[in-house]
Amino acid sequence: MLCLPYLVSSARRGQATNPLMLTNSAAQPGRERLRHLVIGSPDGVRGAINHLHLLRYAEQREWSQLVTIPESGILITPEQGEVFSYLLRWRQLG
Repeated sequence: MLCLPYLVSSARRGQATNPLMLTNSAAQPGRERLRHLVIGSPDGVRGAINHLHLLRYAEQREWSQLVTIPESGILITPEQGEVFSYLLRWRQLG
């Protein structure tokens, strides 16, 4: 879950000096939390979200608003035992 109050108040005004923080959301019984990040240009991120929607993987409305990443970066806070996998893909411009 993105800390939206921090992002809205600081990042939009260009005042974010600390990394964006992705916090742990409350657990839901019988469900595993998976966090998805799509990082790229605004057009690229929207395109990926649209593609996942067409594949019926995720509804567009389930994604957060686009957030500009400050120069200080992003901080992901894991829970015990969580792992991370990264995929880099290139998209054709134009």
